[in-house]
Amino acid sequence: MAKSAGLPWDVVLSAELFRHYKPDREVYLGAADLLGCKPAELIMVAAHPGDLQAAQACGLHTAFVPRPLEYGPARKADAPAGQTFDGFDILAQDLLELAAKMASCAR
Repeated sequence: MAKSAGLPWDVVLSAELFRHYKPDREVYLGAADLLGCKPAELIMVAAHPGDLQAAQACGLHTAFVPRPLEYGPARKADAPAGQTFDGFDILAQDLLELAAKMASCAR
């Protein structure tokens, strides 16, 4: 994803590093530990509400960014029944909007 979109990530953390998988607490808390941060100093950005809710339960901030083409251009990404997109710290339509909102929060 980073290569095809030309995104210059500093680091990509994967659940495999912790030998646990989302929504296990070890994934979110392990990321904080690896980065030398408290969970409250991090923000989890995801397109899946369940991932964000698990991160919130571990004390991380959250940002929801949808991926409308996740299932290809012919299919619309459906929200699973009962899932809501409110309650997250930031809602953004794309990474550019997320960056702008994060910059305004930092001021």
